[in-house]
Amino acid sequence: MSERNDFGSFMVGFIVGGLTGAVVALLLAPQSGEETRAVIKEKAIELKDKAGETYDEVAAKATAVAADARVKAGELKTKGQAVLEEGKAQLSRIGKGKEAPTA
Repeated sequence: MSERNDFGSFMVGFIVGGLTGAVVALLLAPQSGEETRAVIKEKAIELKDKAGETYDEVAAKATAVAADARVKAGELKTKGQAVLEEGKAQLSRIGKGKEAPTA
């Protein structure tokens, strides 16, 4: 769980740092206002595309993790039910006096 939080923090820092660097570079670049606006527009389109790709990747990973969690939860449920049934059977045998309780 910690690795996911660290990765998320890294990605947020990476994106914020990249955006900050891009804005500073555009504002300090020796070009006209019209050229700067064109560059900003191009970079915004690129960023939008990259964000969409990143979203798709994260959504796919989240779906895979959720599916894996469902499978593991099902396995745990099955094991829990088996243990419960065995416990009931053991209590039933003890109640009928067929088996001595174990400590």
